[in-house]
Amino acid sequence: MSNYSDTPPLSSAPLAHPVPHQGVAQFINPGGLVNNNMSMGSIQDDGKLYSLVIDLMSTDTREGALLELSKKREQCEDLALILWHSFGVMPALLQEIVSVYPMLSPPNLTAHVSNRVCNALALLQCVASHTDTRQLFLNAHIPLFLYPFLNTTSKTRPFEYLRLTSLGVIGALVKQNDNNTVIHFLLSTEIIPLCLRIMETGSELSKTVAIFIVQKILLDETGLTYICHTYERFYAVGTVLSNMVNQLVETQAVRLLKHVVRCYLRLSDNLRAREALRACLPEPLRDQTFSALLKGDMVTKRCLTTLLNNLNEP
Repeated sequence: MSNYSDTPPLSSAPLAHPVPHQGVAQFINPGGLVNNNMSMGSIQDDGKLYSLVIDLMSTDTREGALLELSKKREQCEDLALILWHSFGVMPALLQEIVSVYPMLSPPNLTAHVSNRVCNALALLQCVASHTDTRQLFLNAHIPLFLYPFLNTTSKTRPFEYLRLTSLGVIGALVKQNDNNTVIHFLLSTEIIPLCLRIMETGSELSKTVAIFIVQKILLDETGLTYICHTYERFYAVGTVLSNMVNQLVETQAVRLLKHVVRCYLRLSDNLRAREALRACLPEPLRDQTFSALLKGDMVTKRCLTTLLNNLNEP
């Protein structure tokens, strides 16, 4: 424990300044002129898409538009750009999210309301995933609007669905390779405790997304240094990972095991954490408890072997 110092402040480097909004007109042919290479079917599809985006502006038509647009988000590459740069659309999506807050405590979220807000979250995930809107999304601090959902503890399906969809938005942010700004933002807003709680108490799917987020944070040098800098942080993460290993002995959830092994392996890259892991690595990872589960997964087996080799080094 003596190797761990007091908590250092995160770098105070400011996030990049957001780019001013641009009108949605740039995504539509000026004057409504039709390109000869465009099929009539494509024009009609675009017209339906823009009509749905406009429907988001009215509370009377928003629910249906949320549902239809959430279905189309994989089909339209520029949907994120259209959503972000269309006047009033992002406030409309945030209005959907904020309107649910009173139902979080005491927990009385219905399946219908949960589905509706999750459709709004799906559109936010679309914006968070796109390379041209991800930084703008982050600069606007929109992830903070999702934290109350991650902080809920009710195990009912509407709440579990809400947490899982919210985690999907955060997961979309960290999924990119060059994400130091994202990691800095998440660490400075205390995402780790929220993920750790879900890793302990959530459904298997929610646990998988939550540990994926923690793993991506650890893979970044800033994230690894942050978690390993104090004993308290390392202990919090290590305790949850250890509890997960003990649960995996019973559940045999191979997807979770892959992420757990990778988190431990990354922690072992830090010298102080490696020293601590020599004493606290769960026994099921040291013996052959998971050998049958990992029989066909050579990548994870290699990660586990590398982890044990790291801990055995003098």
